[in-house]
Amino acid sequence: MTMEKRESLATSLGFLLVSAGCAVGLGNVWRFPFVVGQNGGALFVLLYIVFLLIFGLPMMTAEFAIGRAAKRSLATAYPKLAANPGVFRSISKFQVAGNWLLMMYYTTVAGWMLAYPVAILSGWFSFEAPKDFFDAFVSSGSAQFLWMGLVSLIGFGVCALGLEKGVENVTKKMMALLFLILIGLCVYVLTLPGAGAGVSFYLKPSLSVLHGPQARPLFNIVLDALGQSFFTLSLGIGSMSIFGSYTSRKYTLAGESAKIIGIDTIVALLSGLVIFPACFAFGTQPDQGPKLIFITLPQVFAKMGAVGSWIGAVFFTFLALAALTTVIAVFENIVAMTMEKRQCTRHGAIRRNAPLLVLLSLPCAFGFGILKWIQPMGANTTILDLEDFVVSNLALPLGSLAILIFCVSRRYWGWEKFLQEANAGRGLRLSGKLRWYITWVLPGVMIFVFVAALLDKFGLL
Repeated sequence: MTMEKRESLATSLGFLLVSAGCAVGLGNVWRFPFVVGQNGGALFVLLYIVFLLIFGLPMMTAEFAIGRAAKRSLATAYPKLAANPGVFRSISKFQVAGNWLLMMYYTTVAGWMLAYPVAILSGWFSFEAPKDFFDAFVSSGSAQFLWMGLVSLIGFGVCALGLEKGVENVTKKMMALLFLILIGLCVYVLTLPGAGAGVSFYLKPSLSVLHGPQARPLFNIVLDALGQSFFTLSLGIGSMSIFGSYTSRKYTLAGESAKIIGIDTIVALLSGLVIFPACFAFGTQPDQGPKLIFITLPQVFAKMGAVGSWIGAVFFTFLALAALTTVIAVFENIVAMTMEKRQCTRHGAIRRNAPLLVLLSLPCAFGFGILKWIQPMGANTTILDLEDFVVSNLALPLGSLAILIFCVSRRYWGWEKFLQEANAGRGLRLSGKLRWYITWVLPGVMIFVFVAALLDKFGLL
């Protein structure tokens, strides 16, 4: 069966919101708040925003440029842009695998987000003992399979409707609802007595985090801010380049990237404006790590009285929307890659991928229950920890490094062709004077982040 005619996004707004929907996800609404809390608040936030601009912007532009120039996903783009892609034929396979590995655990965590509002509104959730609820929920194999399967069904179901009617249309509505919920939560939380202290912690930079019993070394804060800036945009595995392949040359890619990073950052910042003022208003410490969302915040909602359950349900609905936009975007990338490689239709690609992805997601889904004896990274670690480590510390940074090398190296695509594609259209342009920075400085920073993160992970830093 031959592949369907290549689709395209209907509007520039659709491109922005679908791409932003891919970037907006667990990195913004789960990881960002607890990393901010662990690193003392506003100083980390300031560094994070700076790193997004000087590192995230050129990297996103490069990934979009490959997709738009080739009109292909990363699975098949390299040979079209370079006469002799060489090692990039193999690199593309690892980048394709990165999408699969990301979804093998992302669907499980997204299932948690989807289950929580249902559990809260139905009375299934216990505000008095959120840790007991969470532990029982994640250890239930049937519950994990149900919610992971539902997330997968929603993701592939939207993709089955097509790019314009499904992915673009649904994501635009999800993003609009996400912002409405987020703004509403911010307005409510900021009116709580004592919320101002949380705002100051979050948005007023201070060096106090470098001193005292809870001091955090500046080097570690910088490293975490660098790592978060890479993680939140999900660059390096082609989940952005696919939407570059669907868009026109009406606008420059640096300009579009700046808008997408802006949307992504606004969601992250607004998430913090919900979480930190709420924590301070009810005397809860925000440095609770990964359990902040699922265990600490429900304790805060419980202190809000009768309205707390509704606020909690709305908050987790927001989290679910953020997670689902990423699932839909990455599923679309997987489907498009299969259509190109196998020369099949969209529905044929979904039939190939959906059962396999659910099957490969089972180890993570069962990793807190019947498979909890598997502790691949040491005591008290899970399969999710291993999969997240491989994606966050290996696939994303190394995939981004490969994309940069492909774009700037004369042996492959080359700086001139990359710059011409990136600057086609109206809007913010990349200056030719940035060549040395993008060719040498940016890859060097990425290698540093990669090595430092590995050393830190294994306690060698």
